[in-house]
Amino acid sequence: MTLLMTWPETGPERIVRRTSDPARIAAALAPLGVRFERWPVREDVPDTADTATVFAAYGPEIDRLTAEGDFTTVDVLGLHPDGDPGFPARARAAREKFLEEHTHDDDEIRFFVSGSGVFYLHVDGKVHAVLCERGDLLGVPRGTTHWFDMGTRPSFTAIRFFHQEDGWAGAFTGSPIASRFPDYDAIVSARGRKSA
Repeated sequence: MTLLMTWPETGPERIVRRTSDPARIAAALAPLGVRFERWPVREDVPDTADTATVFAAYGPEIDRLTAEGDFTTVDVLGLHPDGDPGFPARARAAREKFLEEHTHDDDEIRFFVSGSGVFYLHVDGKVHAVLCERGDLLGVPRGTTHWFDMGTRPSFTAIRFFHQEDGWAGAFTGSPIASRFPDYDAIVSARGRKSA
């Protein structure tokens, strides 16, 4: 279940907004320039599908968005527990890479083929946590301060869209704000509570 939670940037003591309704999520994020939409889920695509399988399954959506957004590169990123003894270290390194607040010189567009992750958007004095799951597409405009958490045991496959090859590199703000808000695991635990 997708979830949007919004708090004042001062901390998570008071929830300003909490909803799992996709239309309300899209309406709340649109004024921030953030794109949120749901794509049809292809039930025959396994959680750990390879790039060719994902491209074949989501070809029409990828083609539409690529043409609409003039993207030059589209790829598939997957991170799943796979029985490899090195997975915990790889997962920890991947998670820590974008846990601090940062910006990008390119839009950050992600579609979740499987699994989930939380984007935290720090805009206009508020922090908006968007738990994206299978079927969710989120587009964060370039220059938007944000961070991303995939949890202590990441498991997801996502399609990524780029205008420039190195546009995804993070420019970190140095702010400790991310440490003051609930992490992925806390957000996932909270989603079972009643939403608007």
